[in-house]
Amino acid sequence: MQTTTTYRYVDIPQRFPGEMILATQRDRLGTFAKWVATGGDIIHVKMGPRDLYLLAHPDLAKALLVTQNDAFIKGPALRRAGFLLGEGLLNSEGMRHRRRRKLVLPTFHYSRLRDYADTMVALTEDLAASWHDGQQVDIDRQMMQLTLEIAGQTLFGADVESEAEGISHAMSSAIHAFQKLMTNPLTPLIIRLPLPVTLRLRRSRADLNKIVYRIIRERRESGEDRHDLLSMLLTAQDEETGGRLSDDEVRDEVMTLFLAGHETTANALTWTWYLLAQHPVVEQKLHTELDAVLGSRRATFDDLKQLVYTRHVFSEAMRLYPPAWALGREAIRSVEMGGRTLPDGAIVLLCQYLLHRDPRFWPDPEQFLPERFAPEHSTERHRFAYLPFSTGVRGCIGEQFAWTEGILVLATLARRWRMHLTSNEPVGLAPSITLRPNRPIPMHLHLLKSPVAAG
Repeated sequence: MQTTTTYRYVDIPQRFPGEMILATQRDRLGTFAKWVATGGDIIHVKMGPRDLYLLAHPDLAKALLVTQNDAFIKGPALRRAGFLLGEGLLNSEGMRHRRRRKLVLPTFHYSRLRDYADTMVALTEDLAASWHDGQQVDIDRQMMQLTLEIAGQTLFGADVESEAEGISHAMSSAIHAFQKLMTNPLTPLIIRLPLPVTLRLRRSRADLNKIVYRIIRERRESGEDRHDLLSMLLTAQDEETGGRLSDDEVRDEVMTLFLAGHETTANALTWTWYLLAQHPVVEQKLHTELDAVLGSRRATFDDLKQLVYTRHVFSEAMRLYPPAWALGREAIRSVEMGGRTLPDGAIVLLCQYLLHRDPRFWPDPEQFLPERFAPEHSTERHRFAYLPFSTGVRGCIGEQFAWTEGILVLATLARRWRMHLTSNEPVGLAPSITLRPNRPIPMHLHLLKSPVAAG
């Protein structure tokens, strides 16, 4: 990377072999935070026999994800997710990834987002209407179920409401089990053993497969084209062979987008409600905007441009609690980065959670300040200091879908409800594939307005 900036390099020694592996097994995010606290921009540790580099500067994030992206493949932790997700868009490489991305991309076209928005709002209105004043709900569970239904209907043309509980349970169980395995270098061996954690993961995968394969089978048998992702995948032809995707290949893409299409947005919304409940001034500004823009009517896709502060709130929540909180790559050749030569096979990590809280790029980084995303406050900020959806050729293909869903769900629910935490006990982090809360977040609901008639 051509630059005149000098980046600080820190080499963290091990006191005994395997120390860093044990540290990341116990507390992955906490260990990364200790490394970053050394002040390094490039932090090097020995992870068993391998070299690991944690990058802590947005210039280096740009190099990893954009300018030198071709020197890297997905990291080992995400490749292990292939046991659950298969070889879908998230963890495929090279030409396979480019072909699959080309197949999936039309699903997230602007014209389709407009159609999806109607479904997002309608399902959110249904949820809002099912609540009653004074009710206590676990908001994390409510958001998981809502975003699952939205993903099912908008991406796969399927009404999964009746199976939402089963899918959520299976996905949560799989992610919990995978959390114990994702950083363990012995995972390829462990996954084959009949241990409790691997048996839970296998059962969860089987439960998810049963549902997904049923949806695929029913759609193939019907021959119906619903102009959604599933229809596109079932009718798409491979550019090289001219053949259609097999059920297994379709399953991998469906499973990947089930996870990416509901898990990440659910977590982002959960953390947004958690933050709003602790910041009444921000919450009031949000309600003021919703009253001015929406009045007594429901939100639409055309309102997105006017819901400026609502977007700032959602942006700031994802700064503090990015659903995709870290990413990893593996070097496939030696590569120069930040004045250092990283060897072939090196593991390179970027922790968005810590980058988003770096005081060099974010004044008062621990504070919840949505106004920081107003144009007058954000023009001087480093473009690569904020990466909730990654970036570059492997950036999240559903980013605009997530923005649309997050803003419309937030506006639809906040227009009618306030949510108060039932306890002042802090909520901790459960960093796995996504950044989940470490426990349920119960909230009391307080009705603001009477239901609005449809339309």
